[in-house]
Amino acid sequence: MRMDNRTTRDSGRPPSPHGLPAGFGGARGARDSRLRHTACRPASAGQAGLGACTEGGEGREAGGGRPDVRIAARLLLGAAAAAFGVSLHAAFAVAQPVAVTGKPGPLAHTFSIVARDPATGEMGVAVQSHWFSVGSIVTWAEAGVGAVATQSFVDPSYGYRGLELMRTGVAAPEALKRLLAADAQRDVRQVAMVDAQGRVDAFSGALNIKDAGHRVGAQYSVQANMMANAKVWPAMAAAFEKTRGDLAERMLAALEAAQAAGGDIRGTQSAAMLIVRAKSSRRPWAGADRVFDLRVEDHPEPIPELRRLIRLQRAYAHANRGDELVSEKKIDEALKEYTAAGELAPEILELPFWQAVTLVVVGREAEAAPIFRRVFAKEPAWADLVPRLPAAGQLPDDPALISRIVALRAPK
Repeated sequence: MRMDNRTTRDSGRPPSPHGLPAGFGGARGARDSRLRHTACRPASAGQAGLGACTEGGEGREAGGGRPDVRIAARLLLGAAAAAFGVSLHAAFAVAQPVAVTGKPGPLAHTFSIVARDPATGEMGVAVQSHWFSVGSIVTWAEAGVGAVATQSFVDPSYGYRGLELMRTGVAAPEALKRLLAADAQRDVRQVAMVDAQGRVDAFSGALNIKDAGHRVGAQYSVQANMMANAKVWPAMAAAFEKTRGDLAERMLAALEAAQAAGGDIRGTQSAAMLIVRAKSSRRPWAGADRVFDLRVEDHPEPIPELRRLIRLQRAYAHANRGDELVSEKKIDEALKEYTAAGELAPEILELPFWQAVTLVVVGREAEAAPIFRRVFAKEPAWADLVPRLPAAGQLPDDPALISRIVALRAPK
């Protein structure tokens, strides 16, 4: 009854120093290559950085900034801009694609978290930035393998090659170490990786725009650059550690804490969350490997909007489970799932509509009638759909029954 609108799109990114094939990455609209390589979801968001890294704080933390490197970074960006025939101002204002070999990469200033849930084994990435569609370039994750956030001046191959290395058994810290060693532009990168065993590491280059830094904790890392202050990533870590709930709730709490602490110095625009399962289904094209895959592309309050979308996805997950239970003839269990879906998203009238249809199919028309009546009262067009359902096998081919259901709509 419900359509899964997952799509596969090609991308057109330039080569990278890590051997990223053509077709992965790029700045002018990163693309989703889930089918191109199992469940990998390309993502790398670039954010220019001008801070210096120092060790300190609880766990492993890097952050801070030196005035001298700000000048060096501006010169670096100016050189990159000159190479492409644009002004320095334009280089900051517009994140156009650049060849990653010997060039800094597209910009994406942001705060993000990569994490693994030790209880479920799920892994994911969550991010917010004052940049359009940040989720299309920052978030990478593959079921049973790991998760990567790549930001600042972005090299998308950190996501692709990072997952590739982890898939072969290389630990996340070692994978990150190898990729950094091969990257002549590593000082403008900010990258974090976590693998299926919970091993995690992060890197903040010396040229990340301050305030910038990261903190590595137990099976998670938070990282940020171009922040309003240096309290942002410690606030993320604290929120993630103290919040109870599933991985989505904990990572969302980290984003909310970052924003409350000051967030991106430029403000807000987009956000995303990608969570994958502990083990691959071997059917990534069916979406079975992804628990959450949500993006807010452009919104004045992207984090609250992301929370709303997470609520809706939870509701639809209950509805989908209800459909599965109906197919298994477990009607009472299915109805509990439908009820839970409706309670989570009462504004979505389609959810109770299909619940009512299910009740009719199993011979419980009397229970379905008040549900149909409530739906039709708010959105009368749903009654027009009812006569079309018998031909599709969704309702019995019983004209009298169909007439009774349609009659539940209030007269115009």
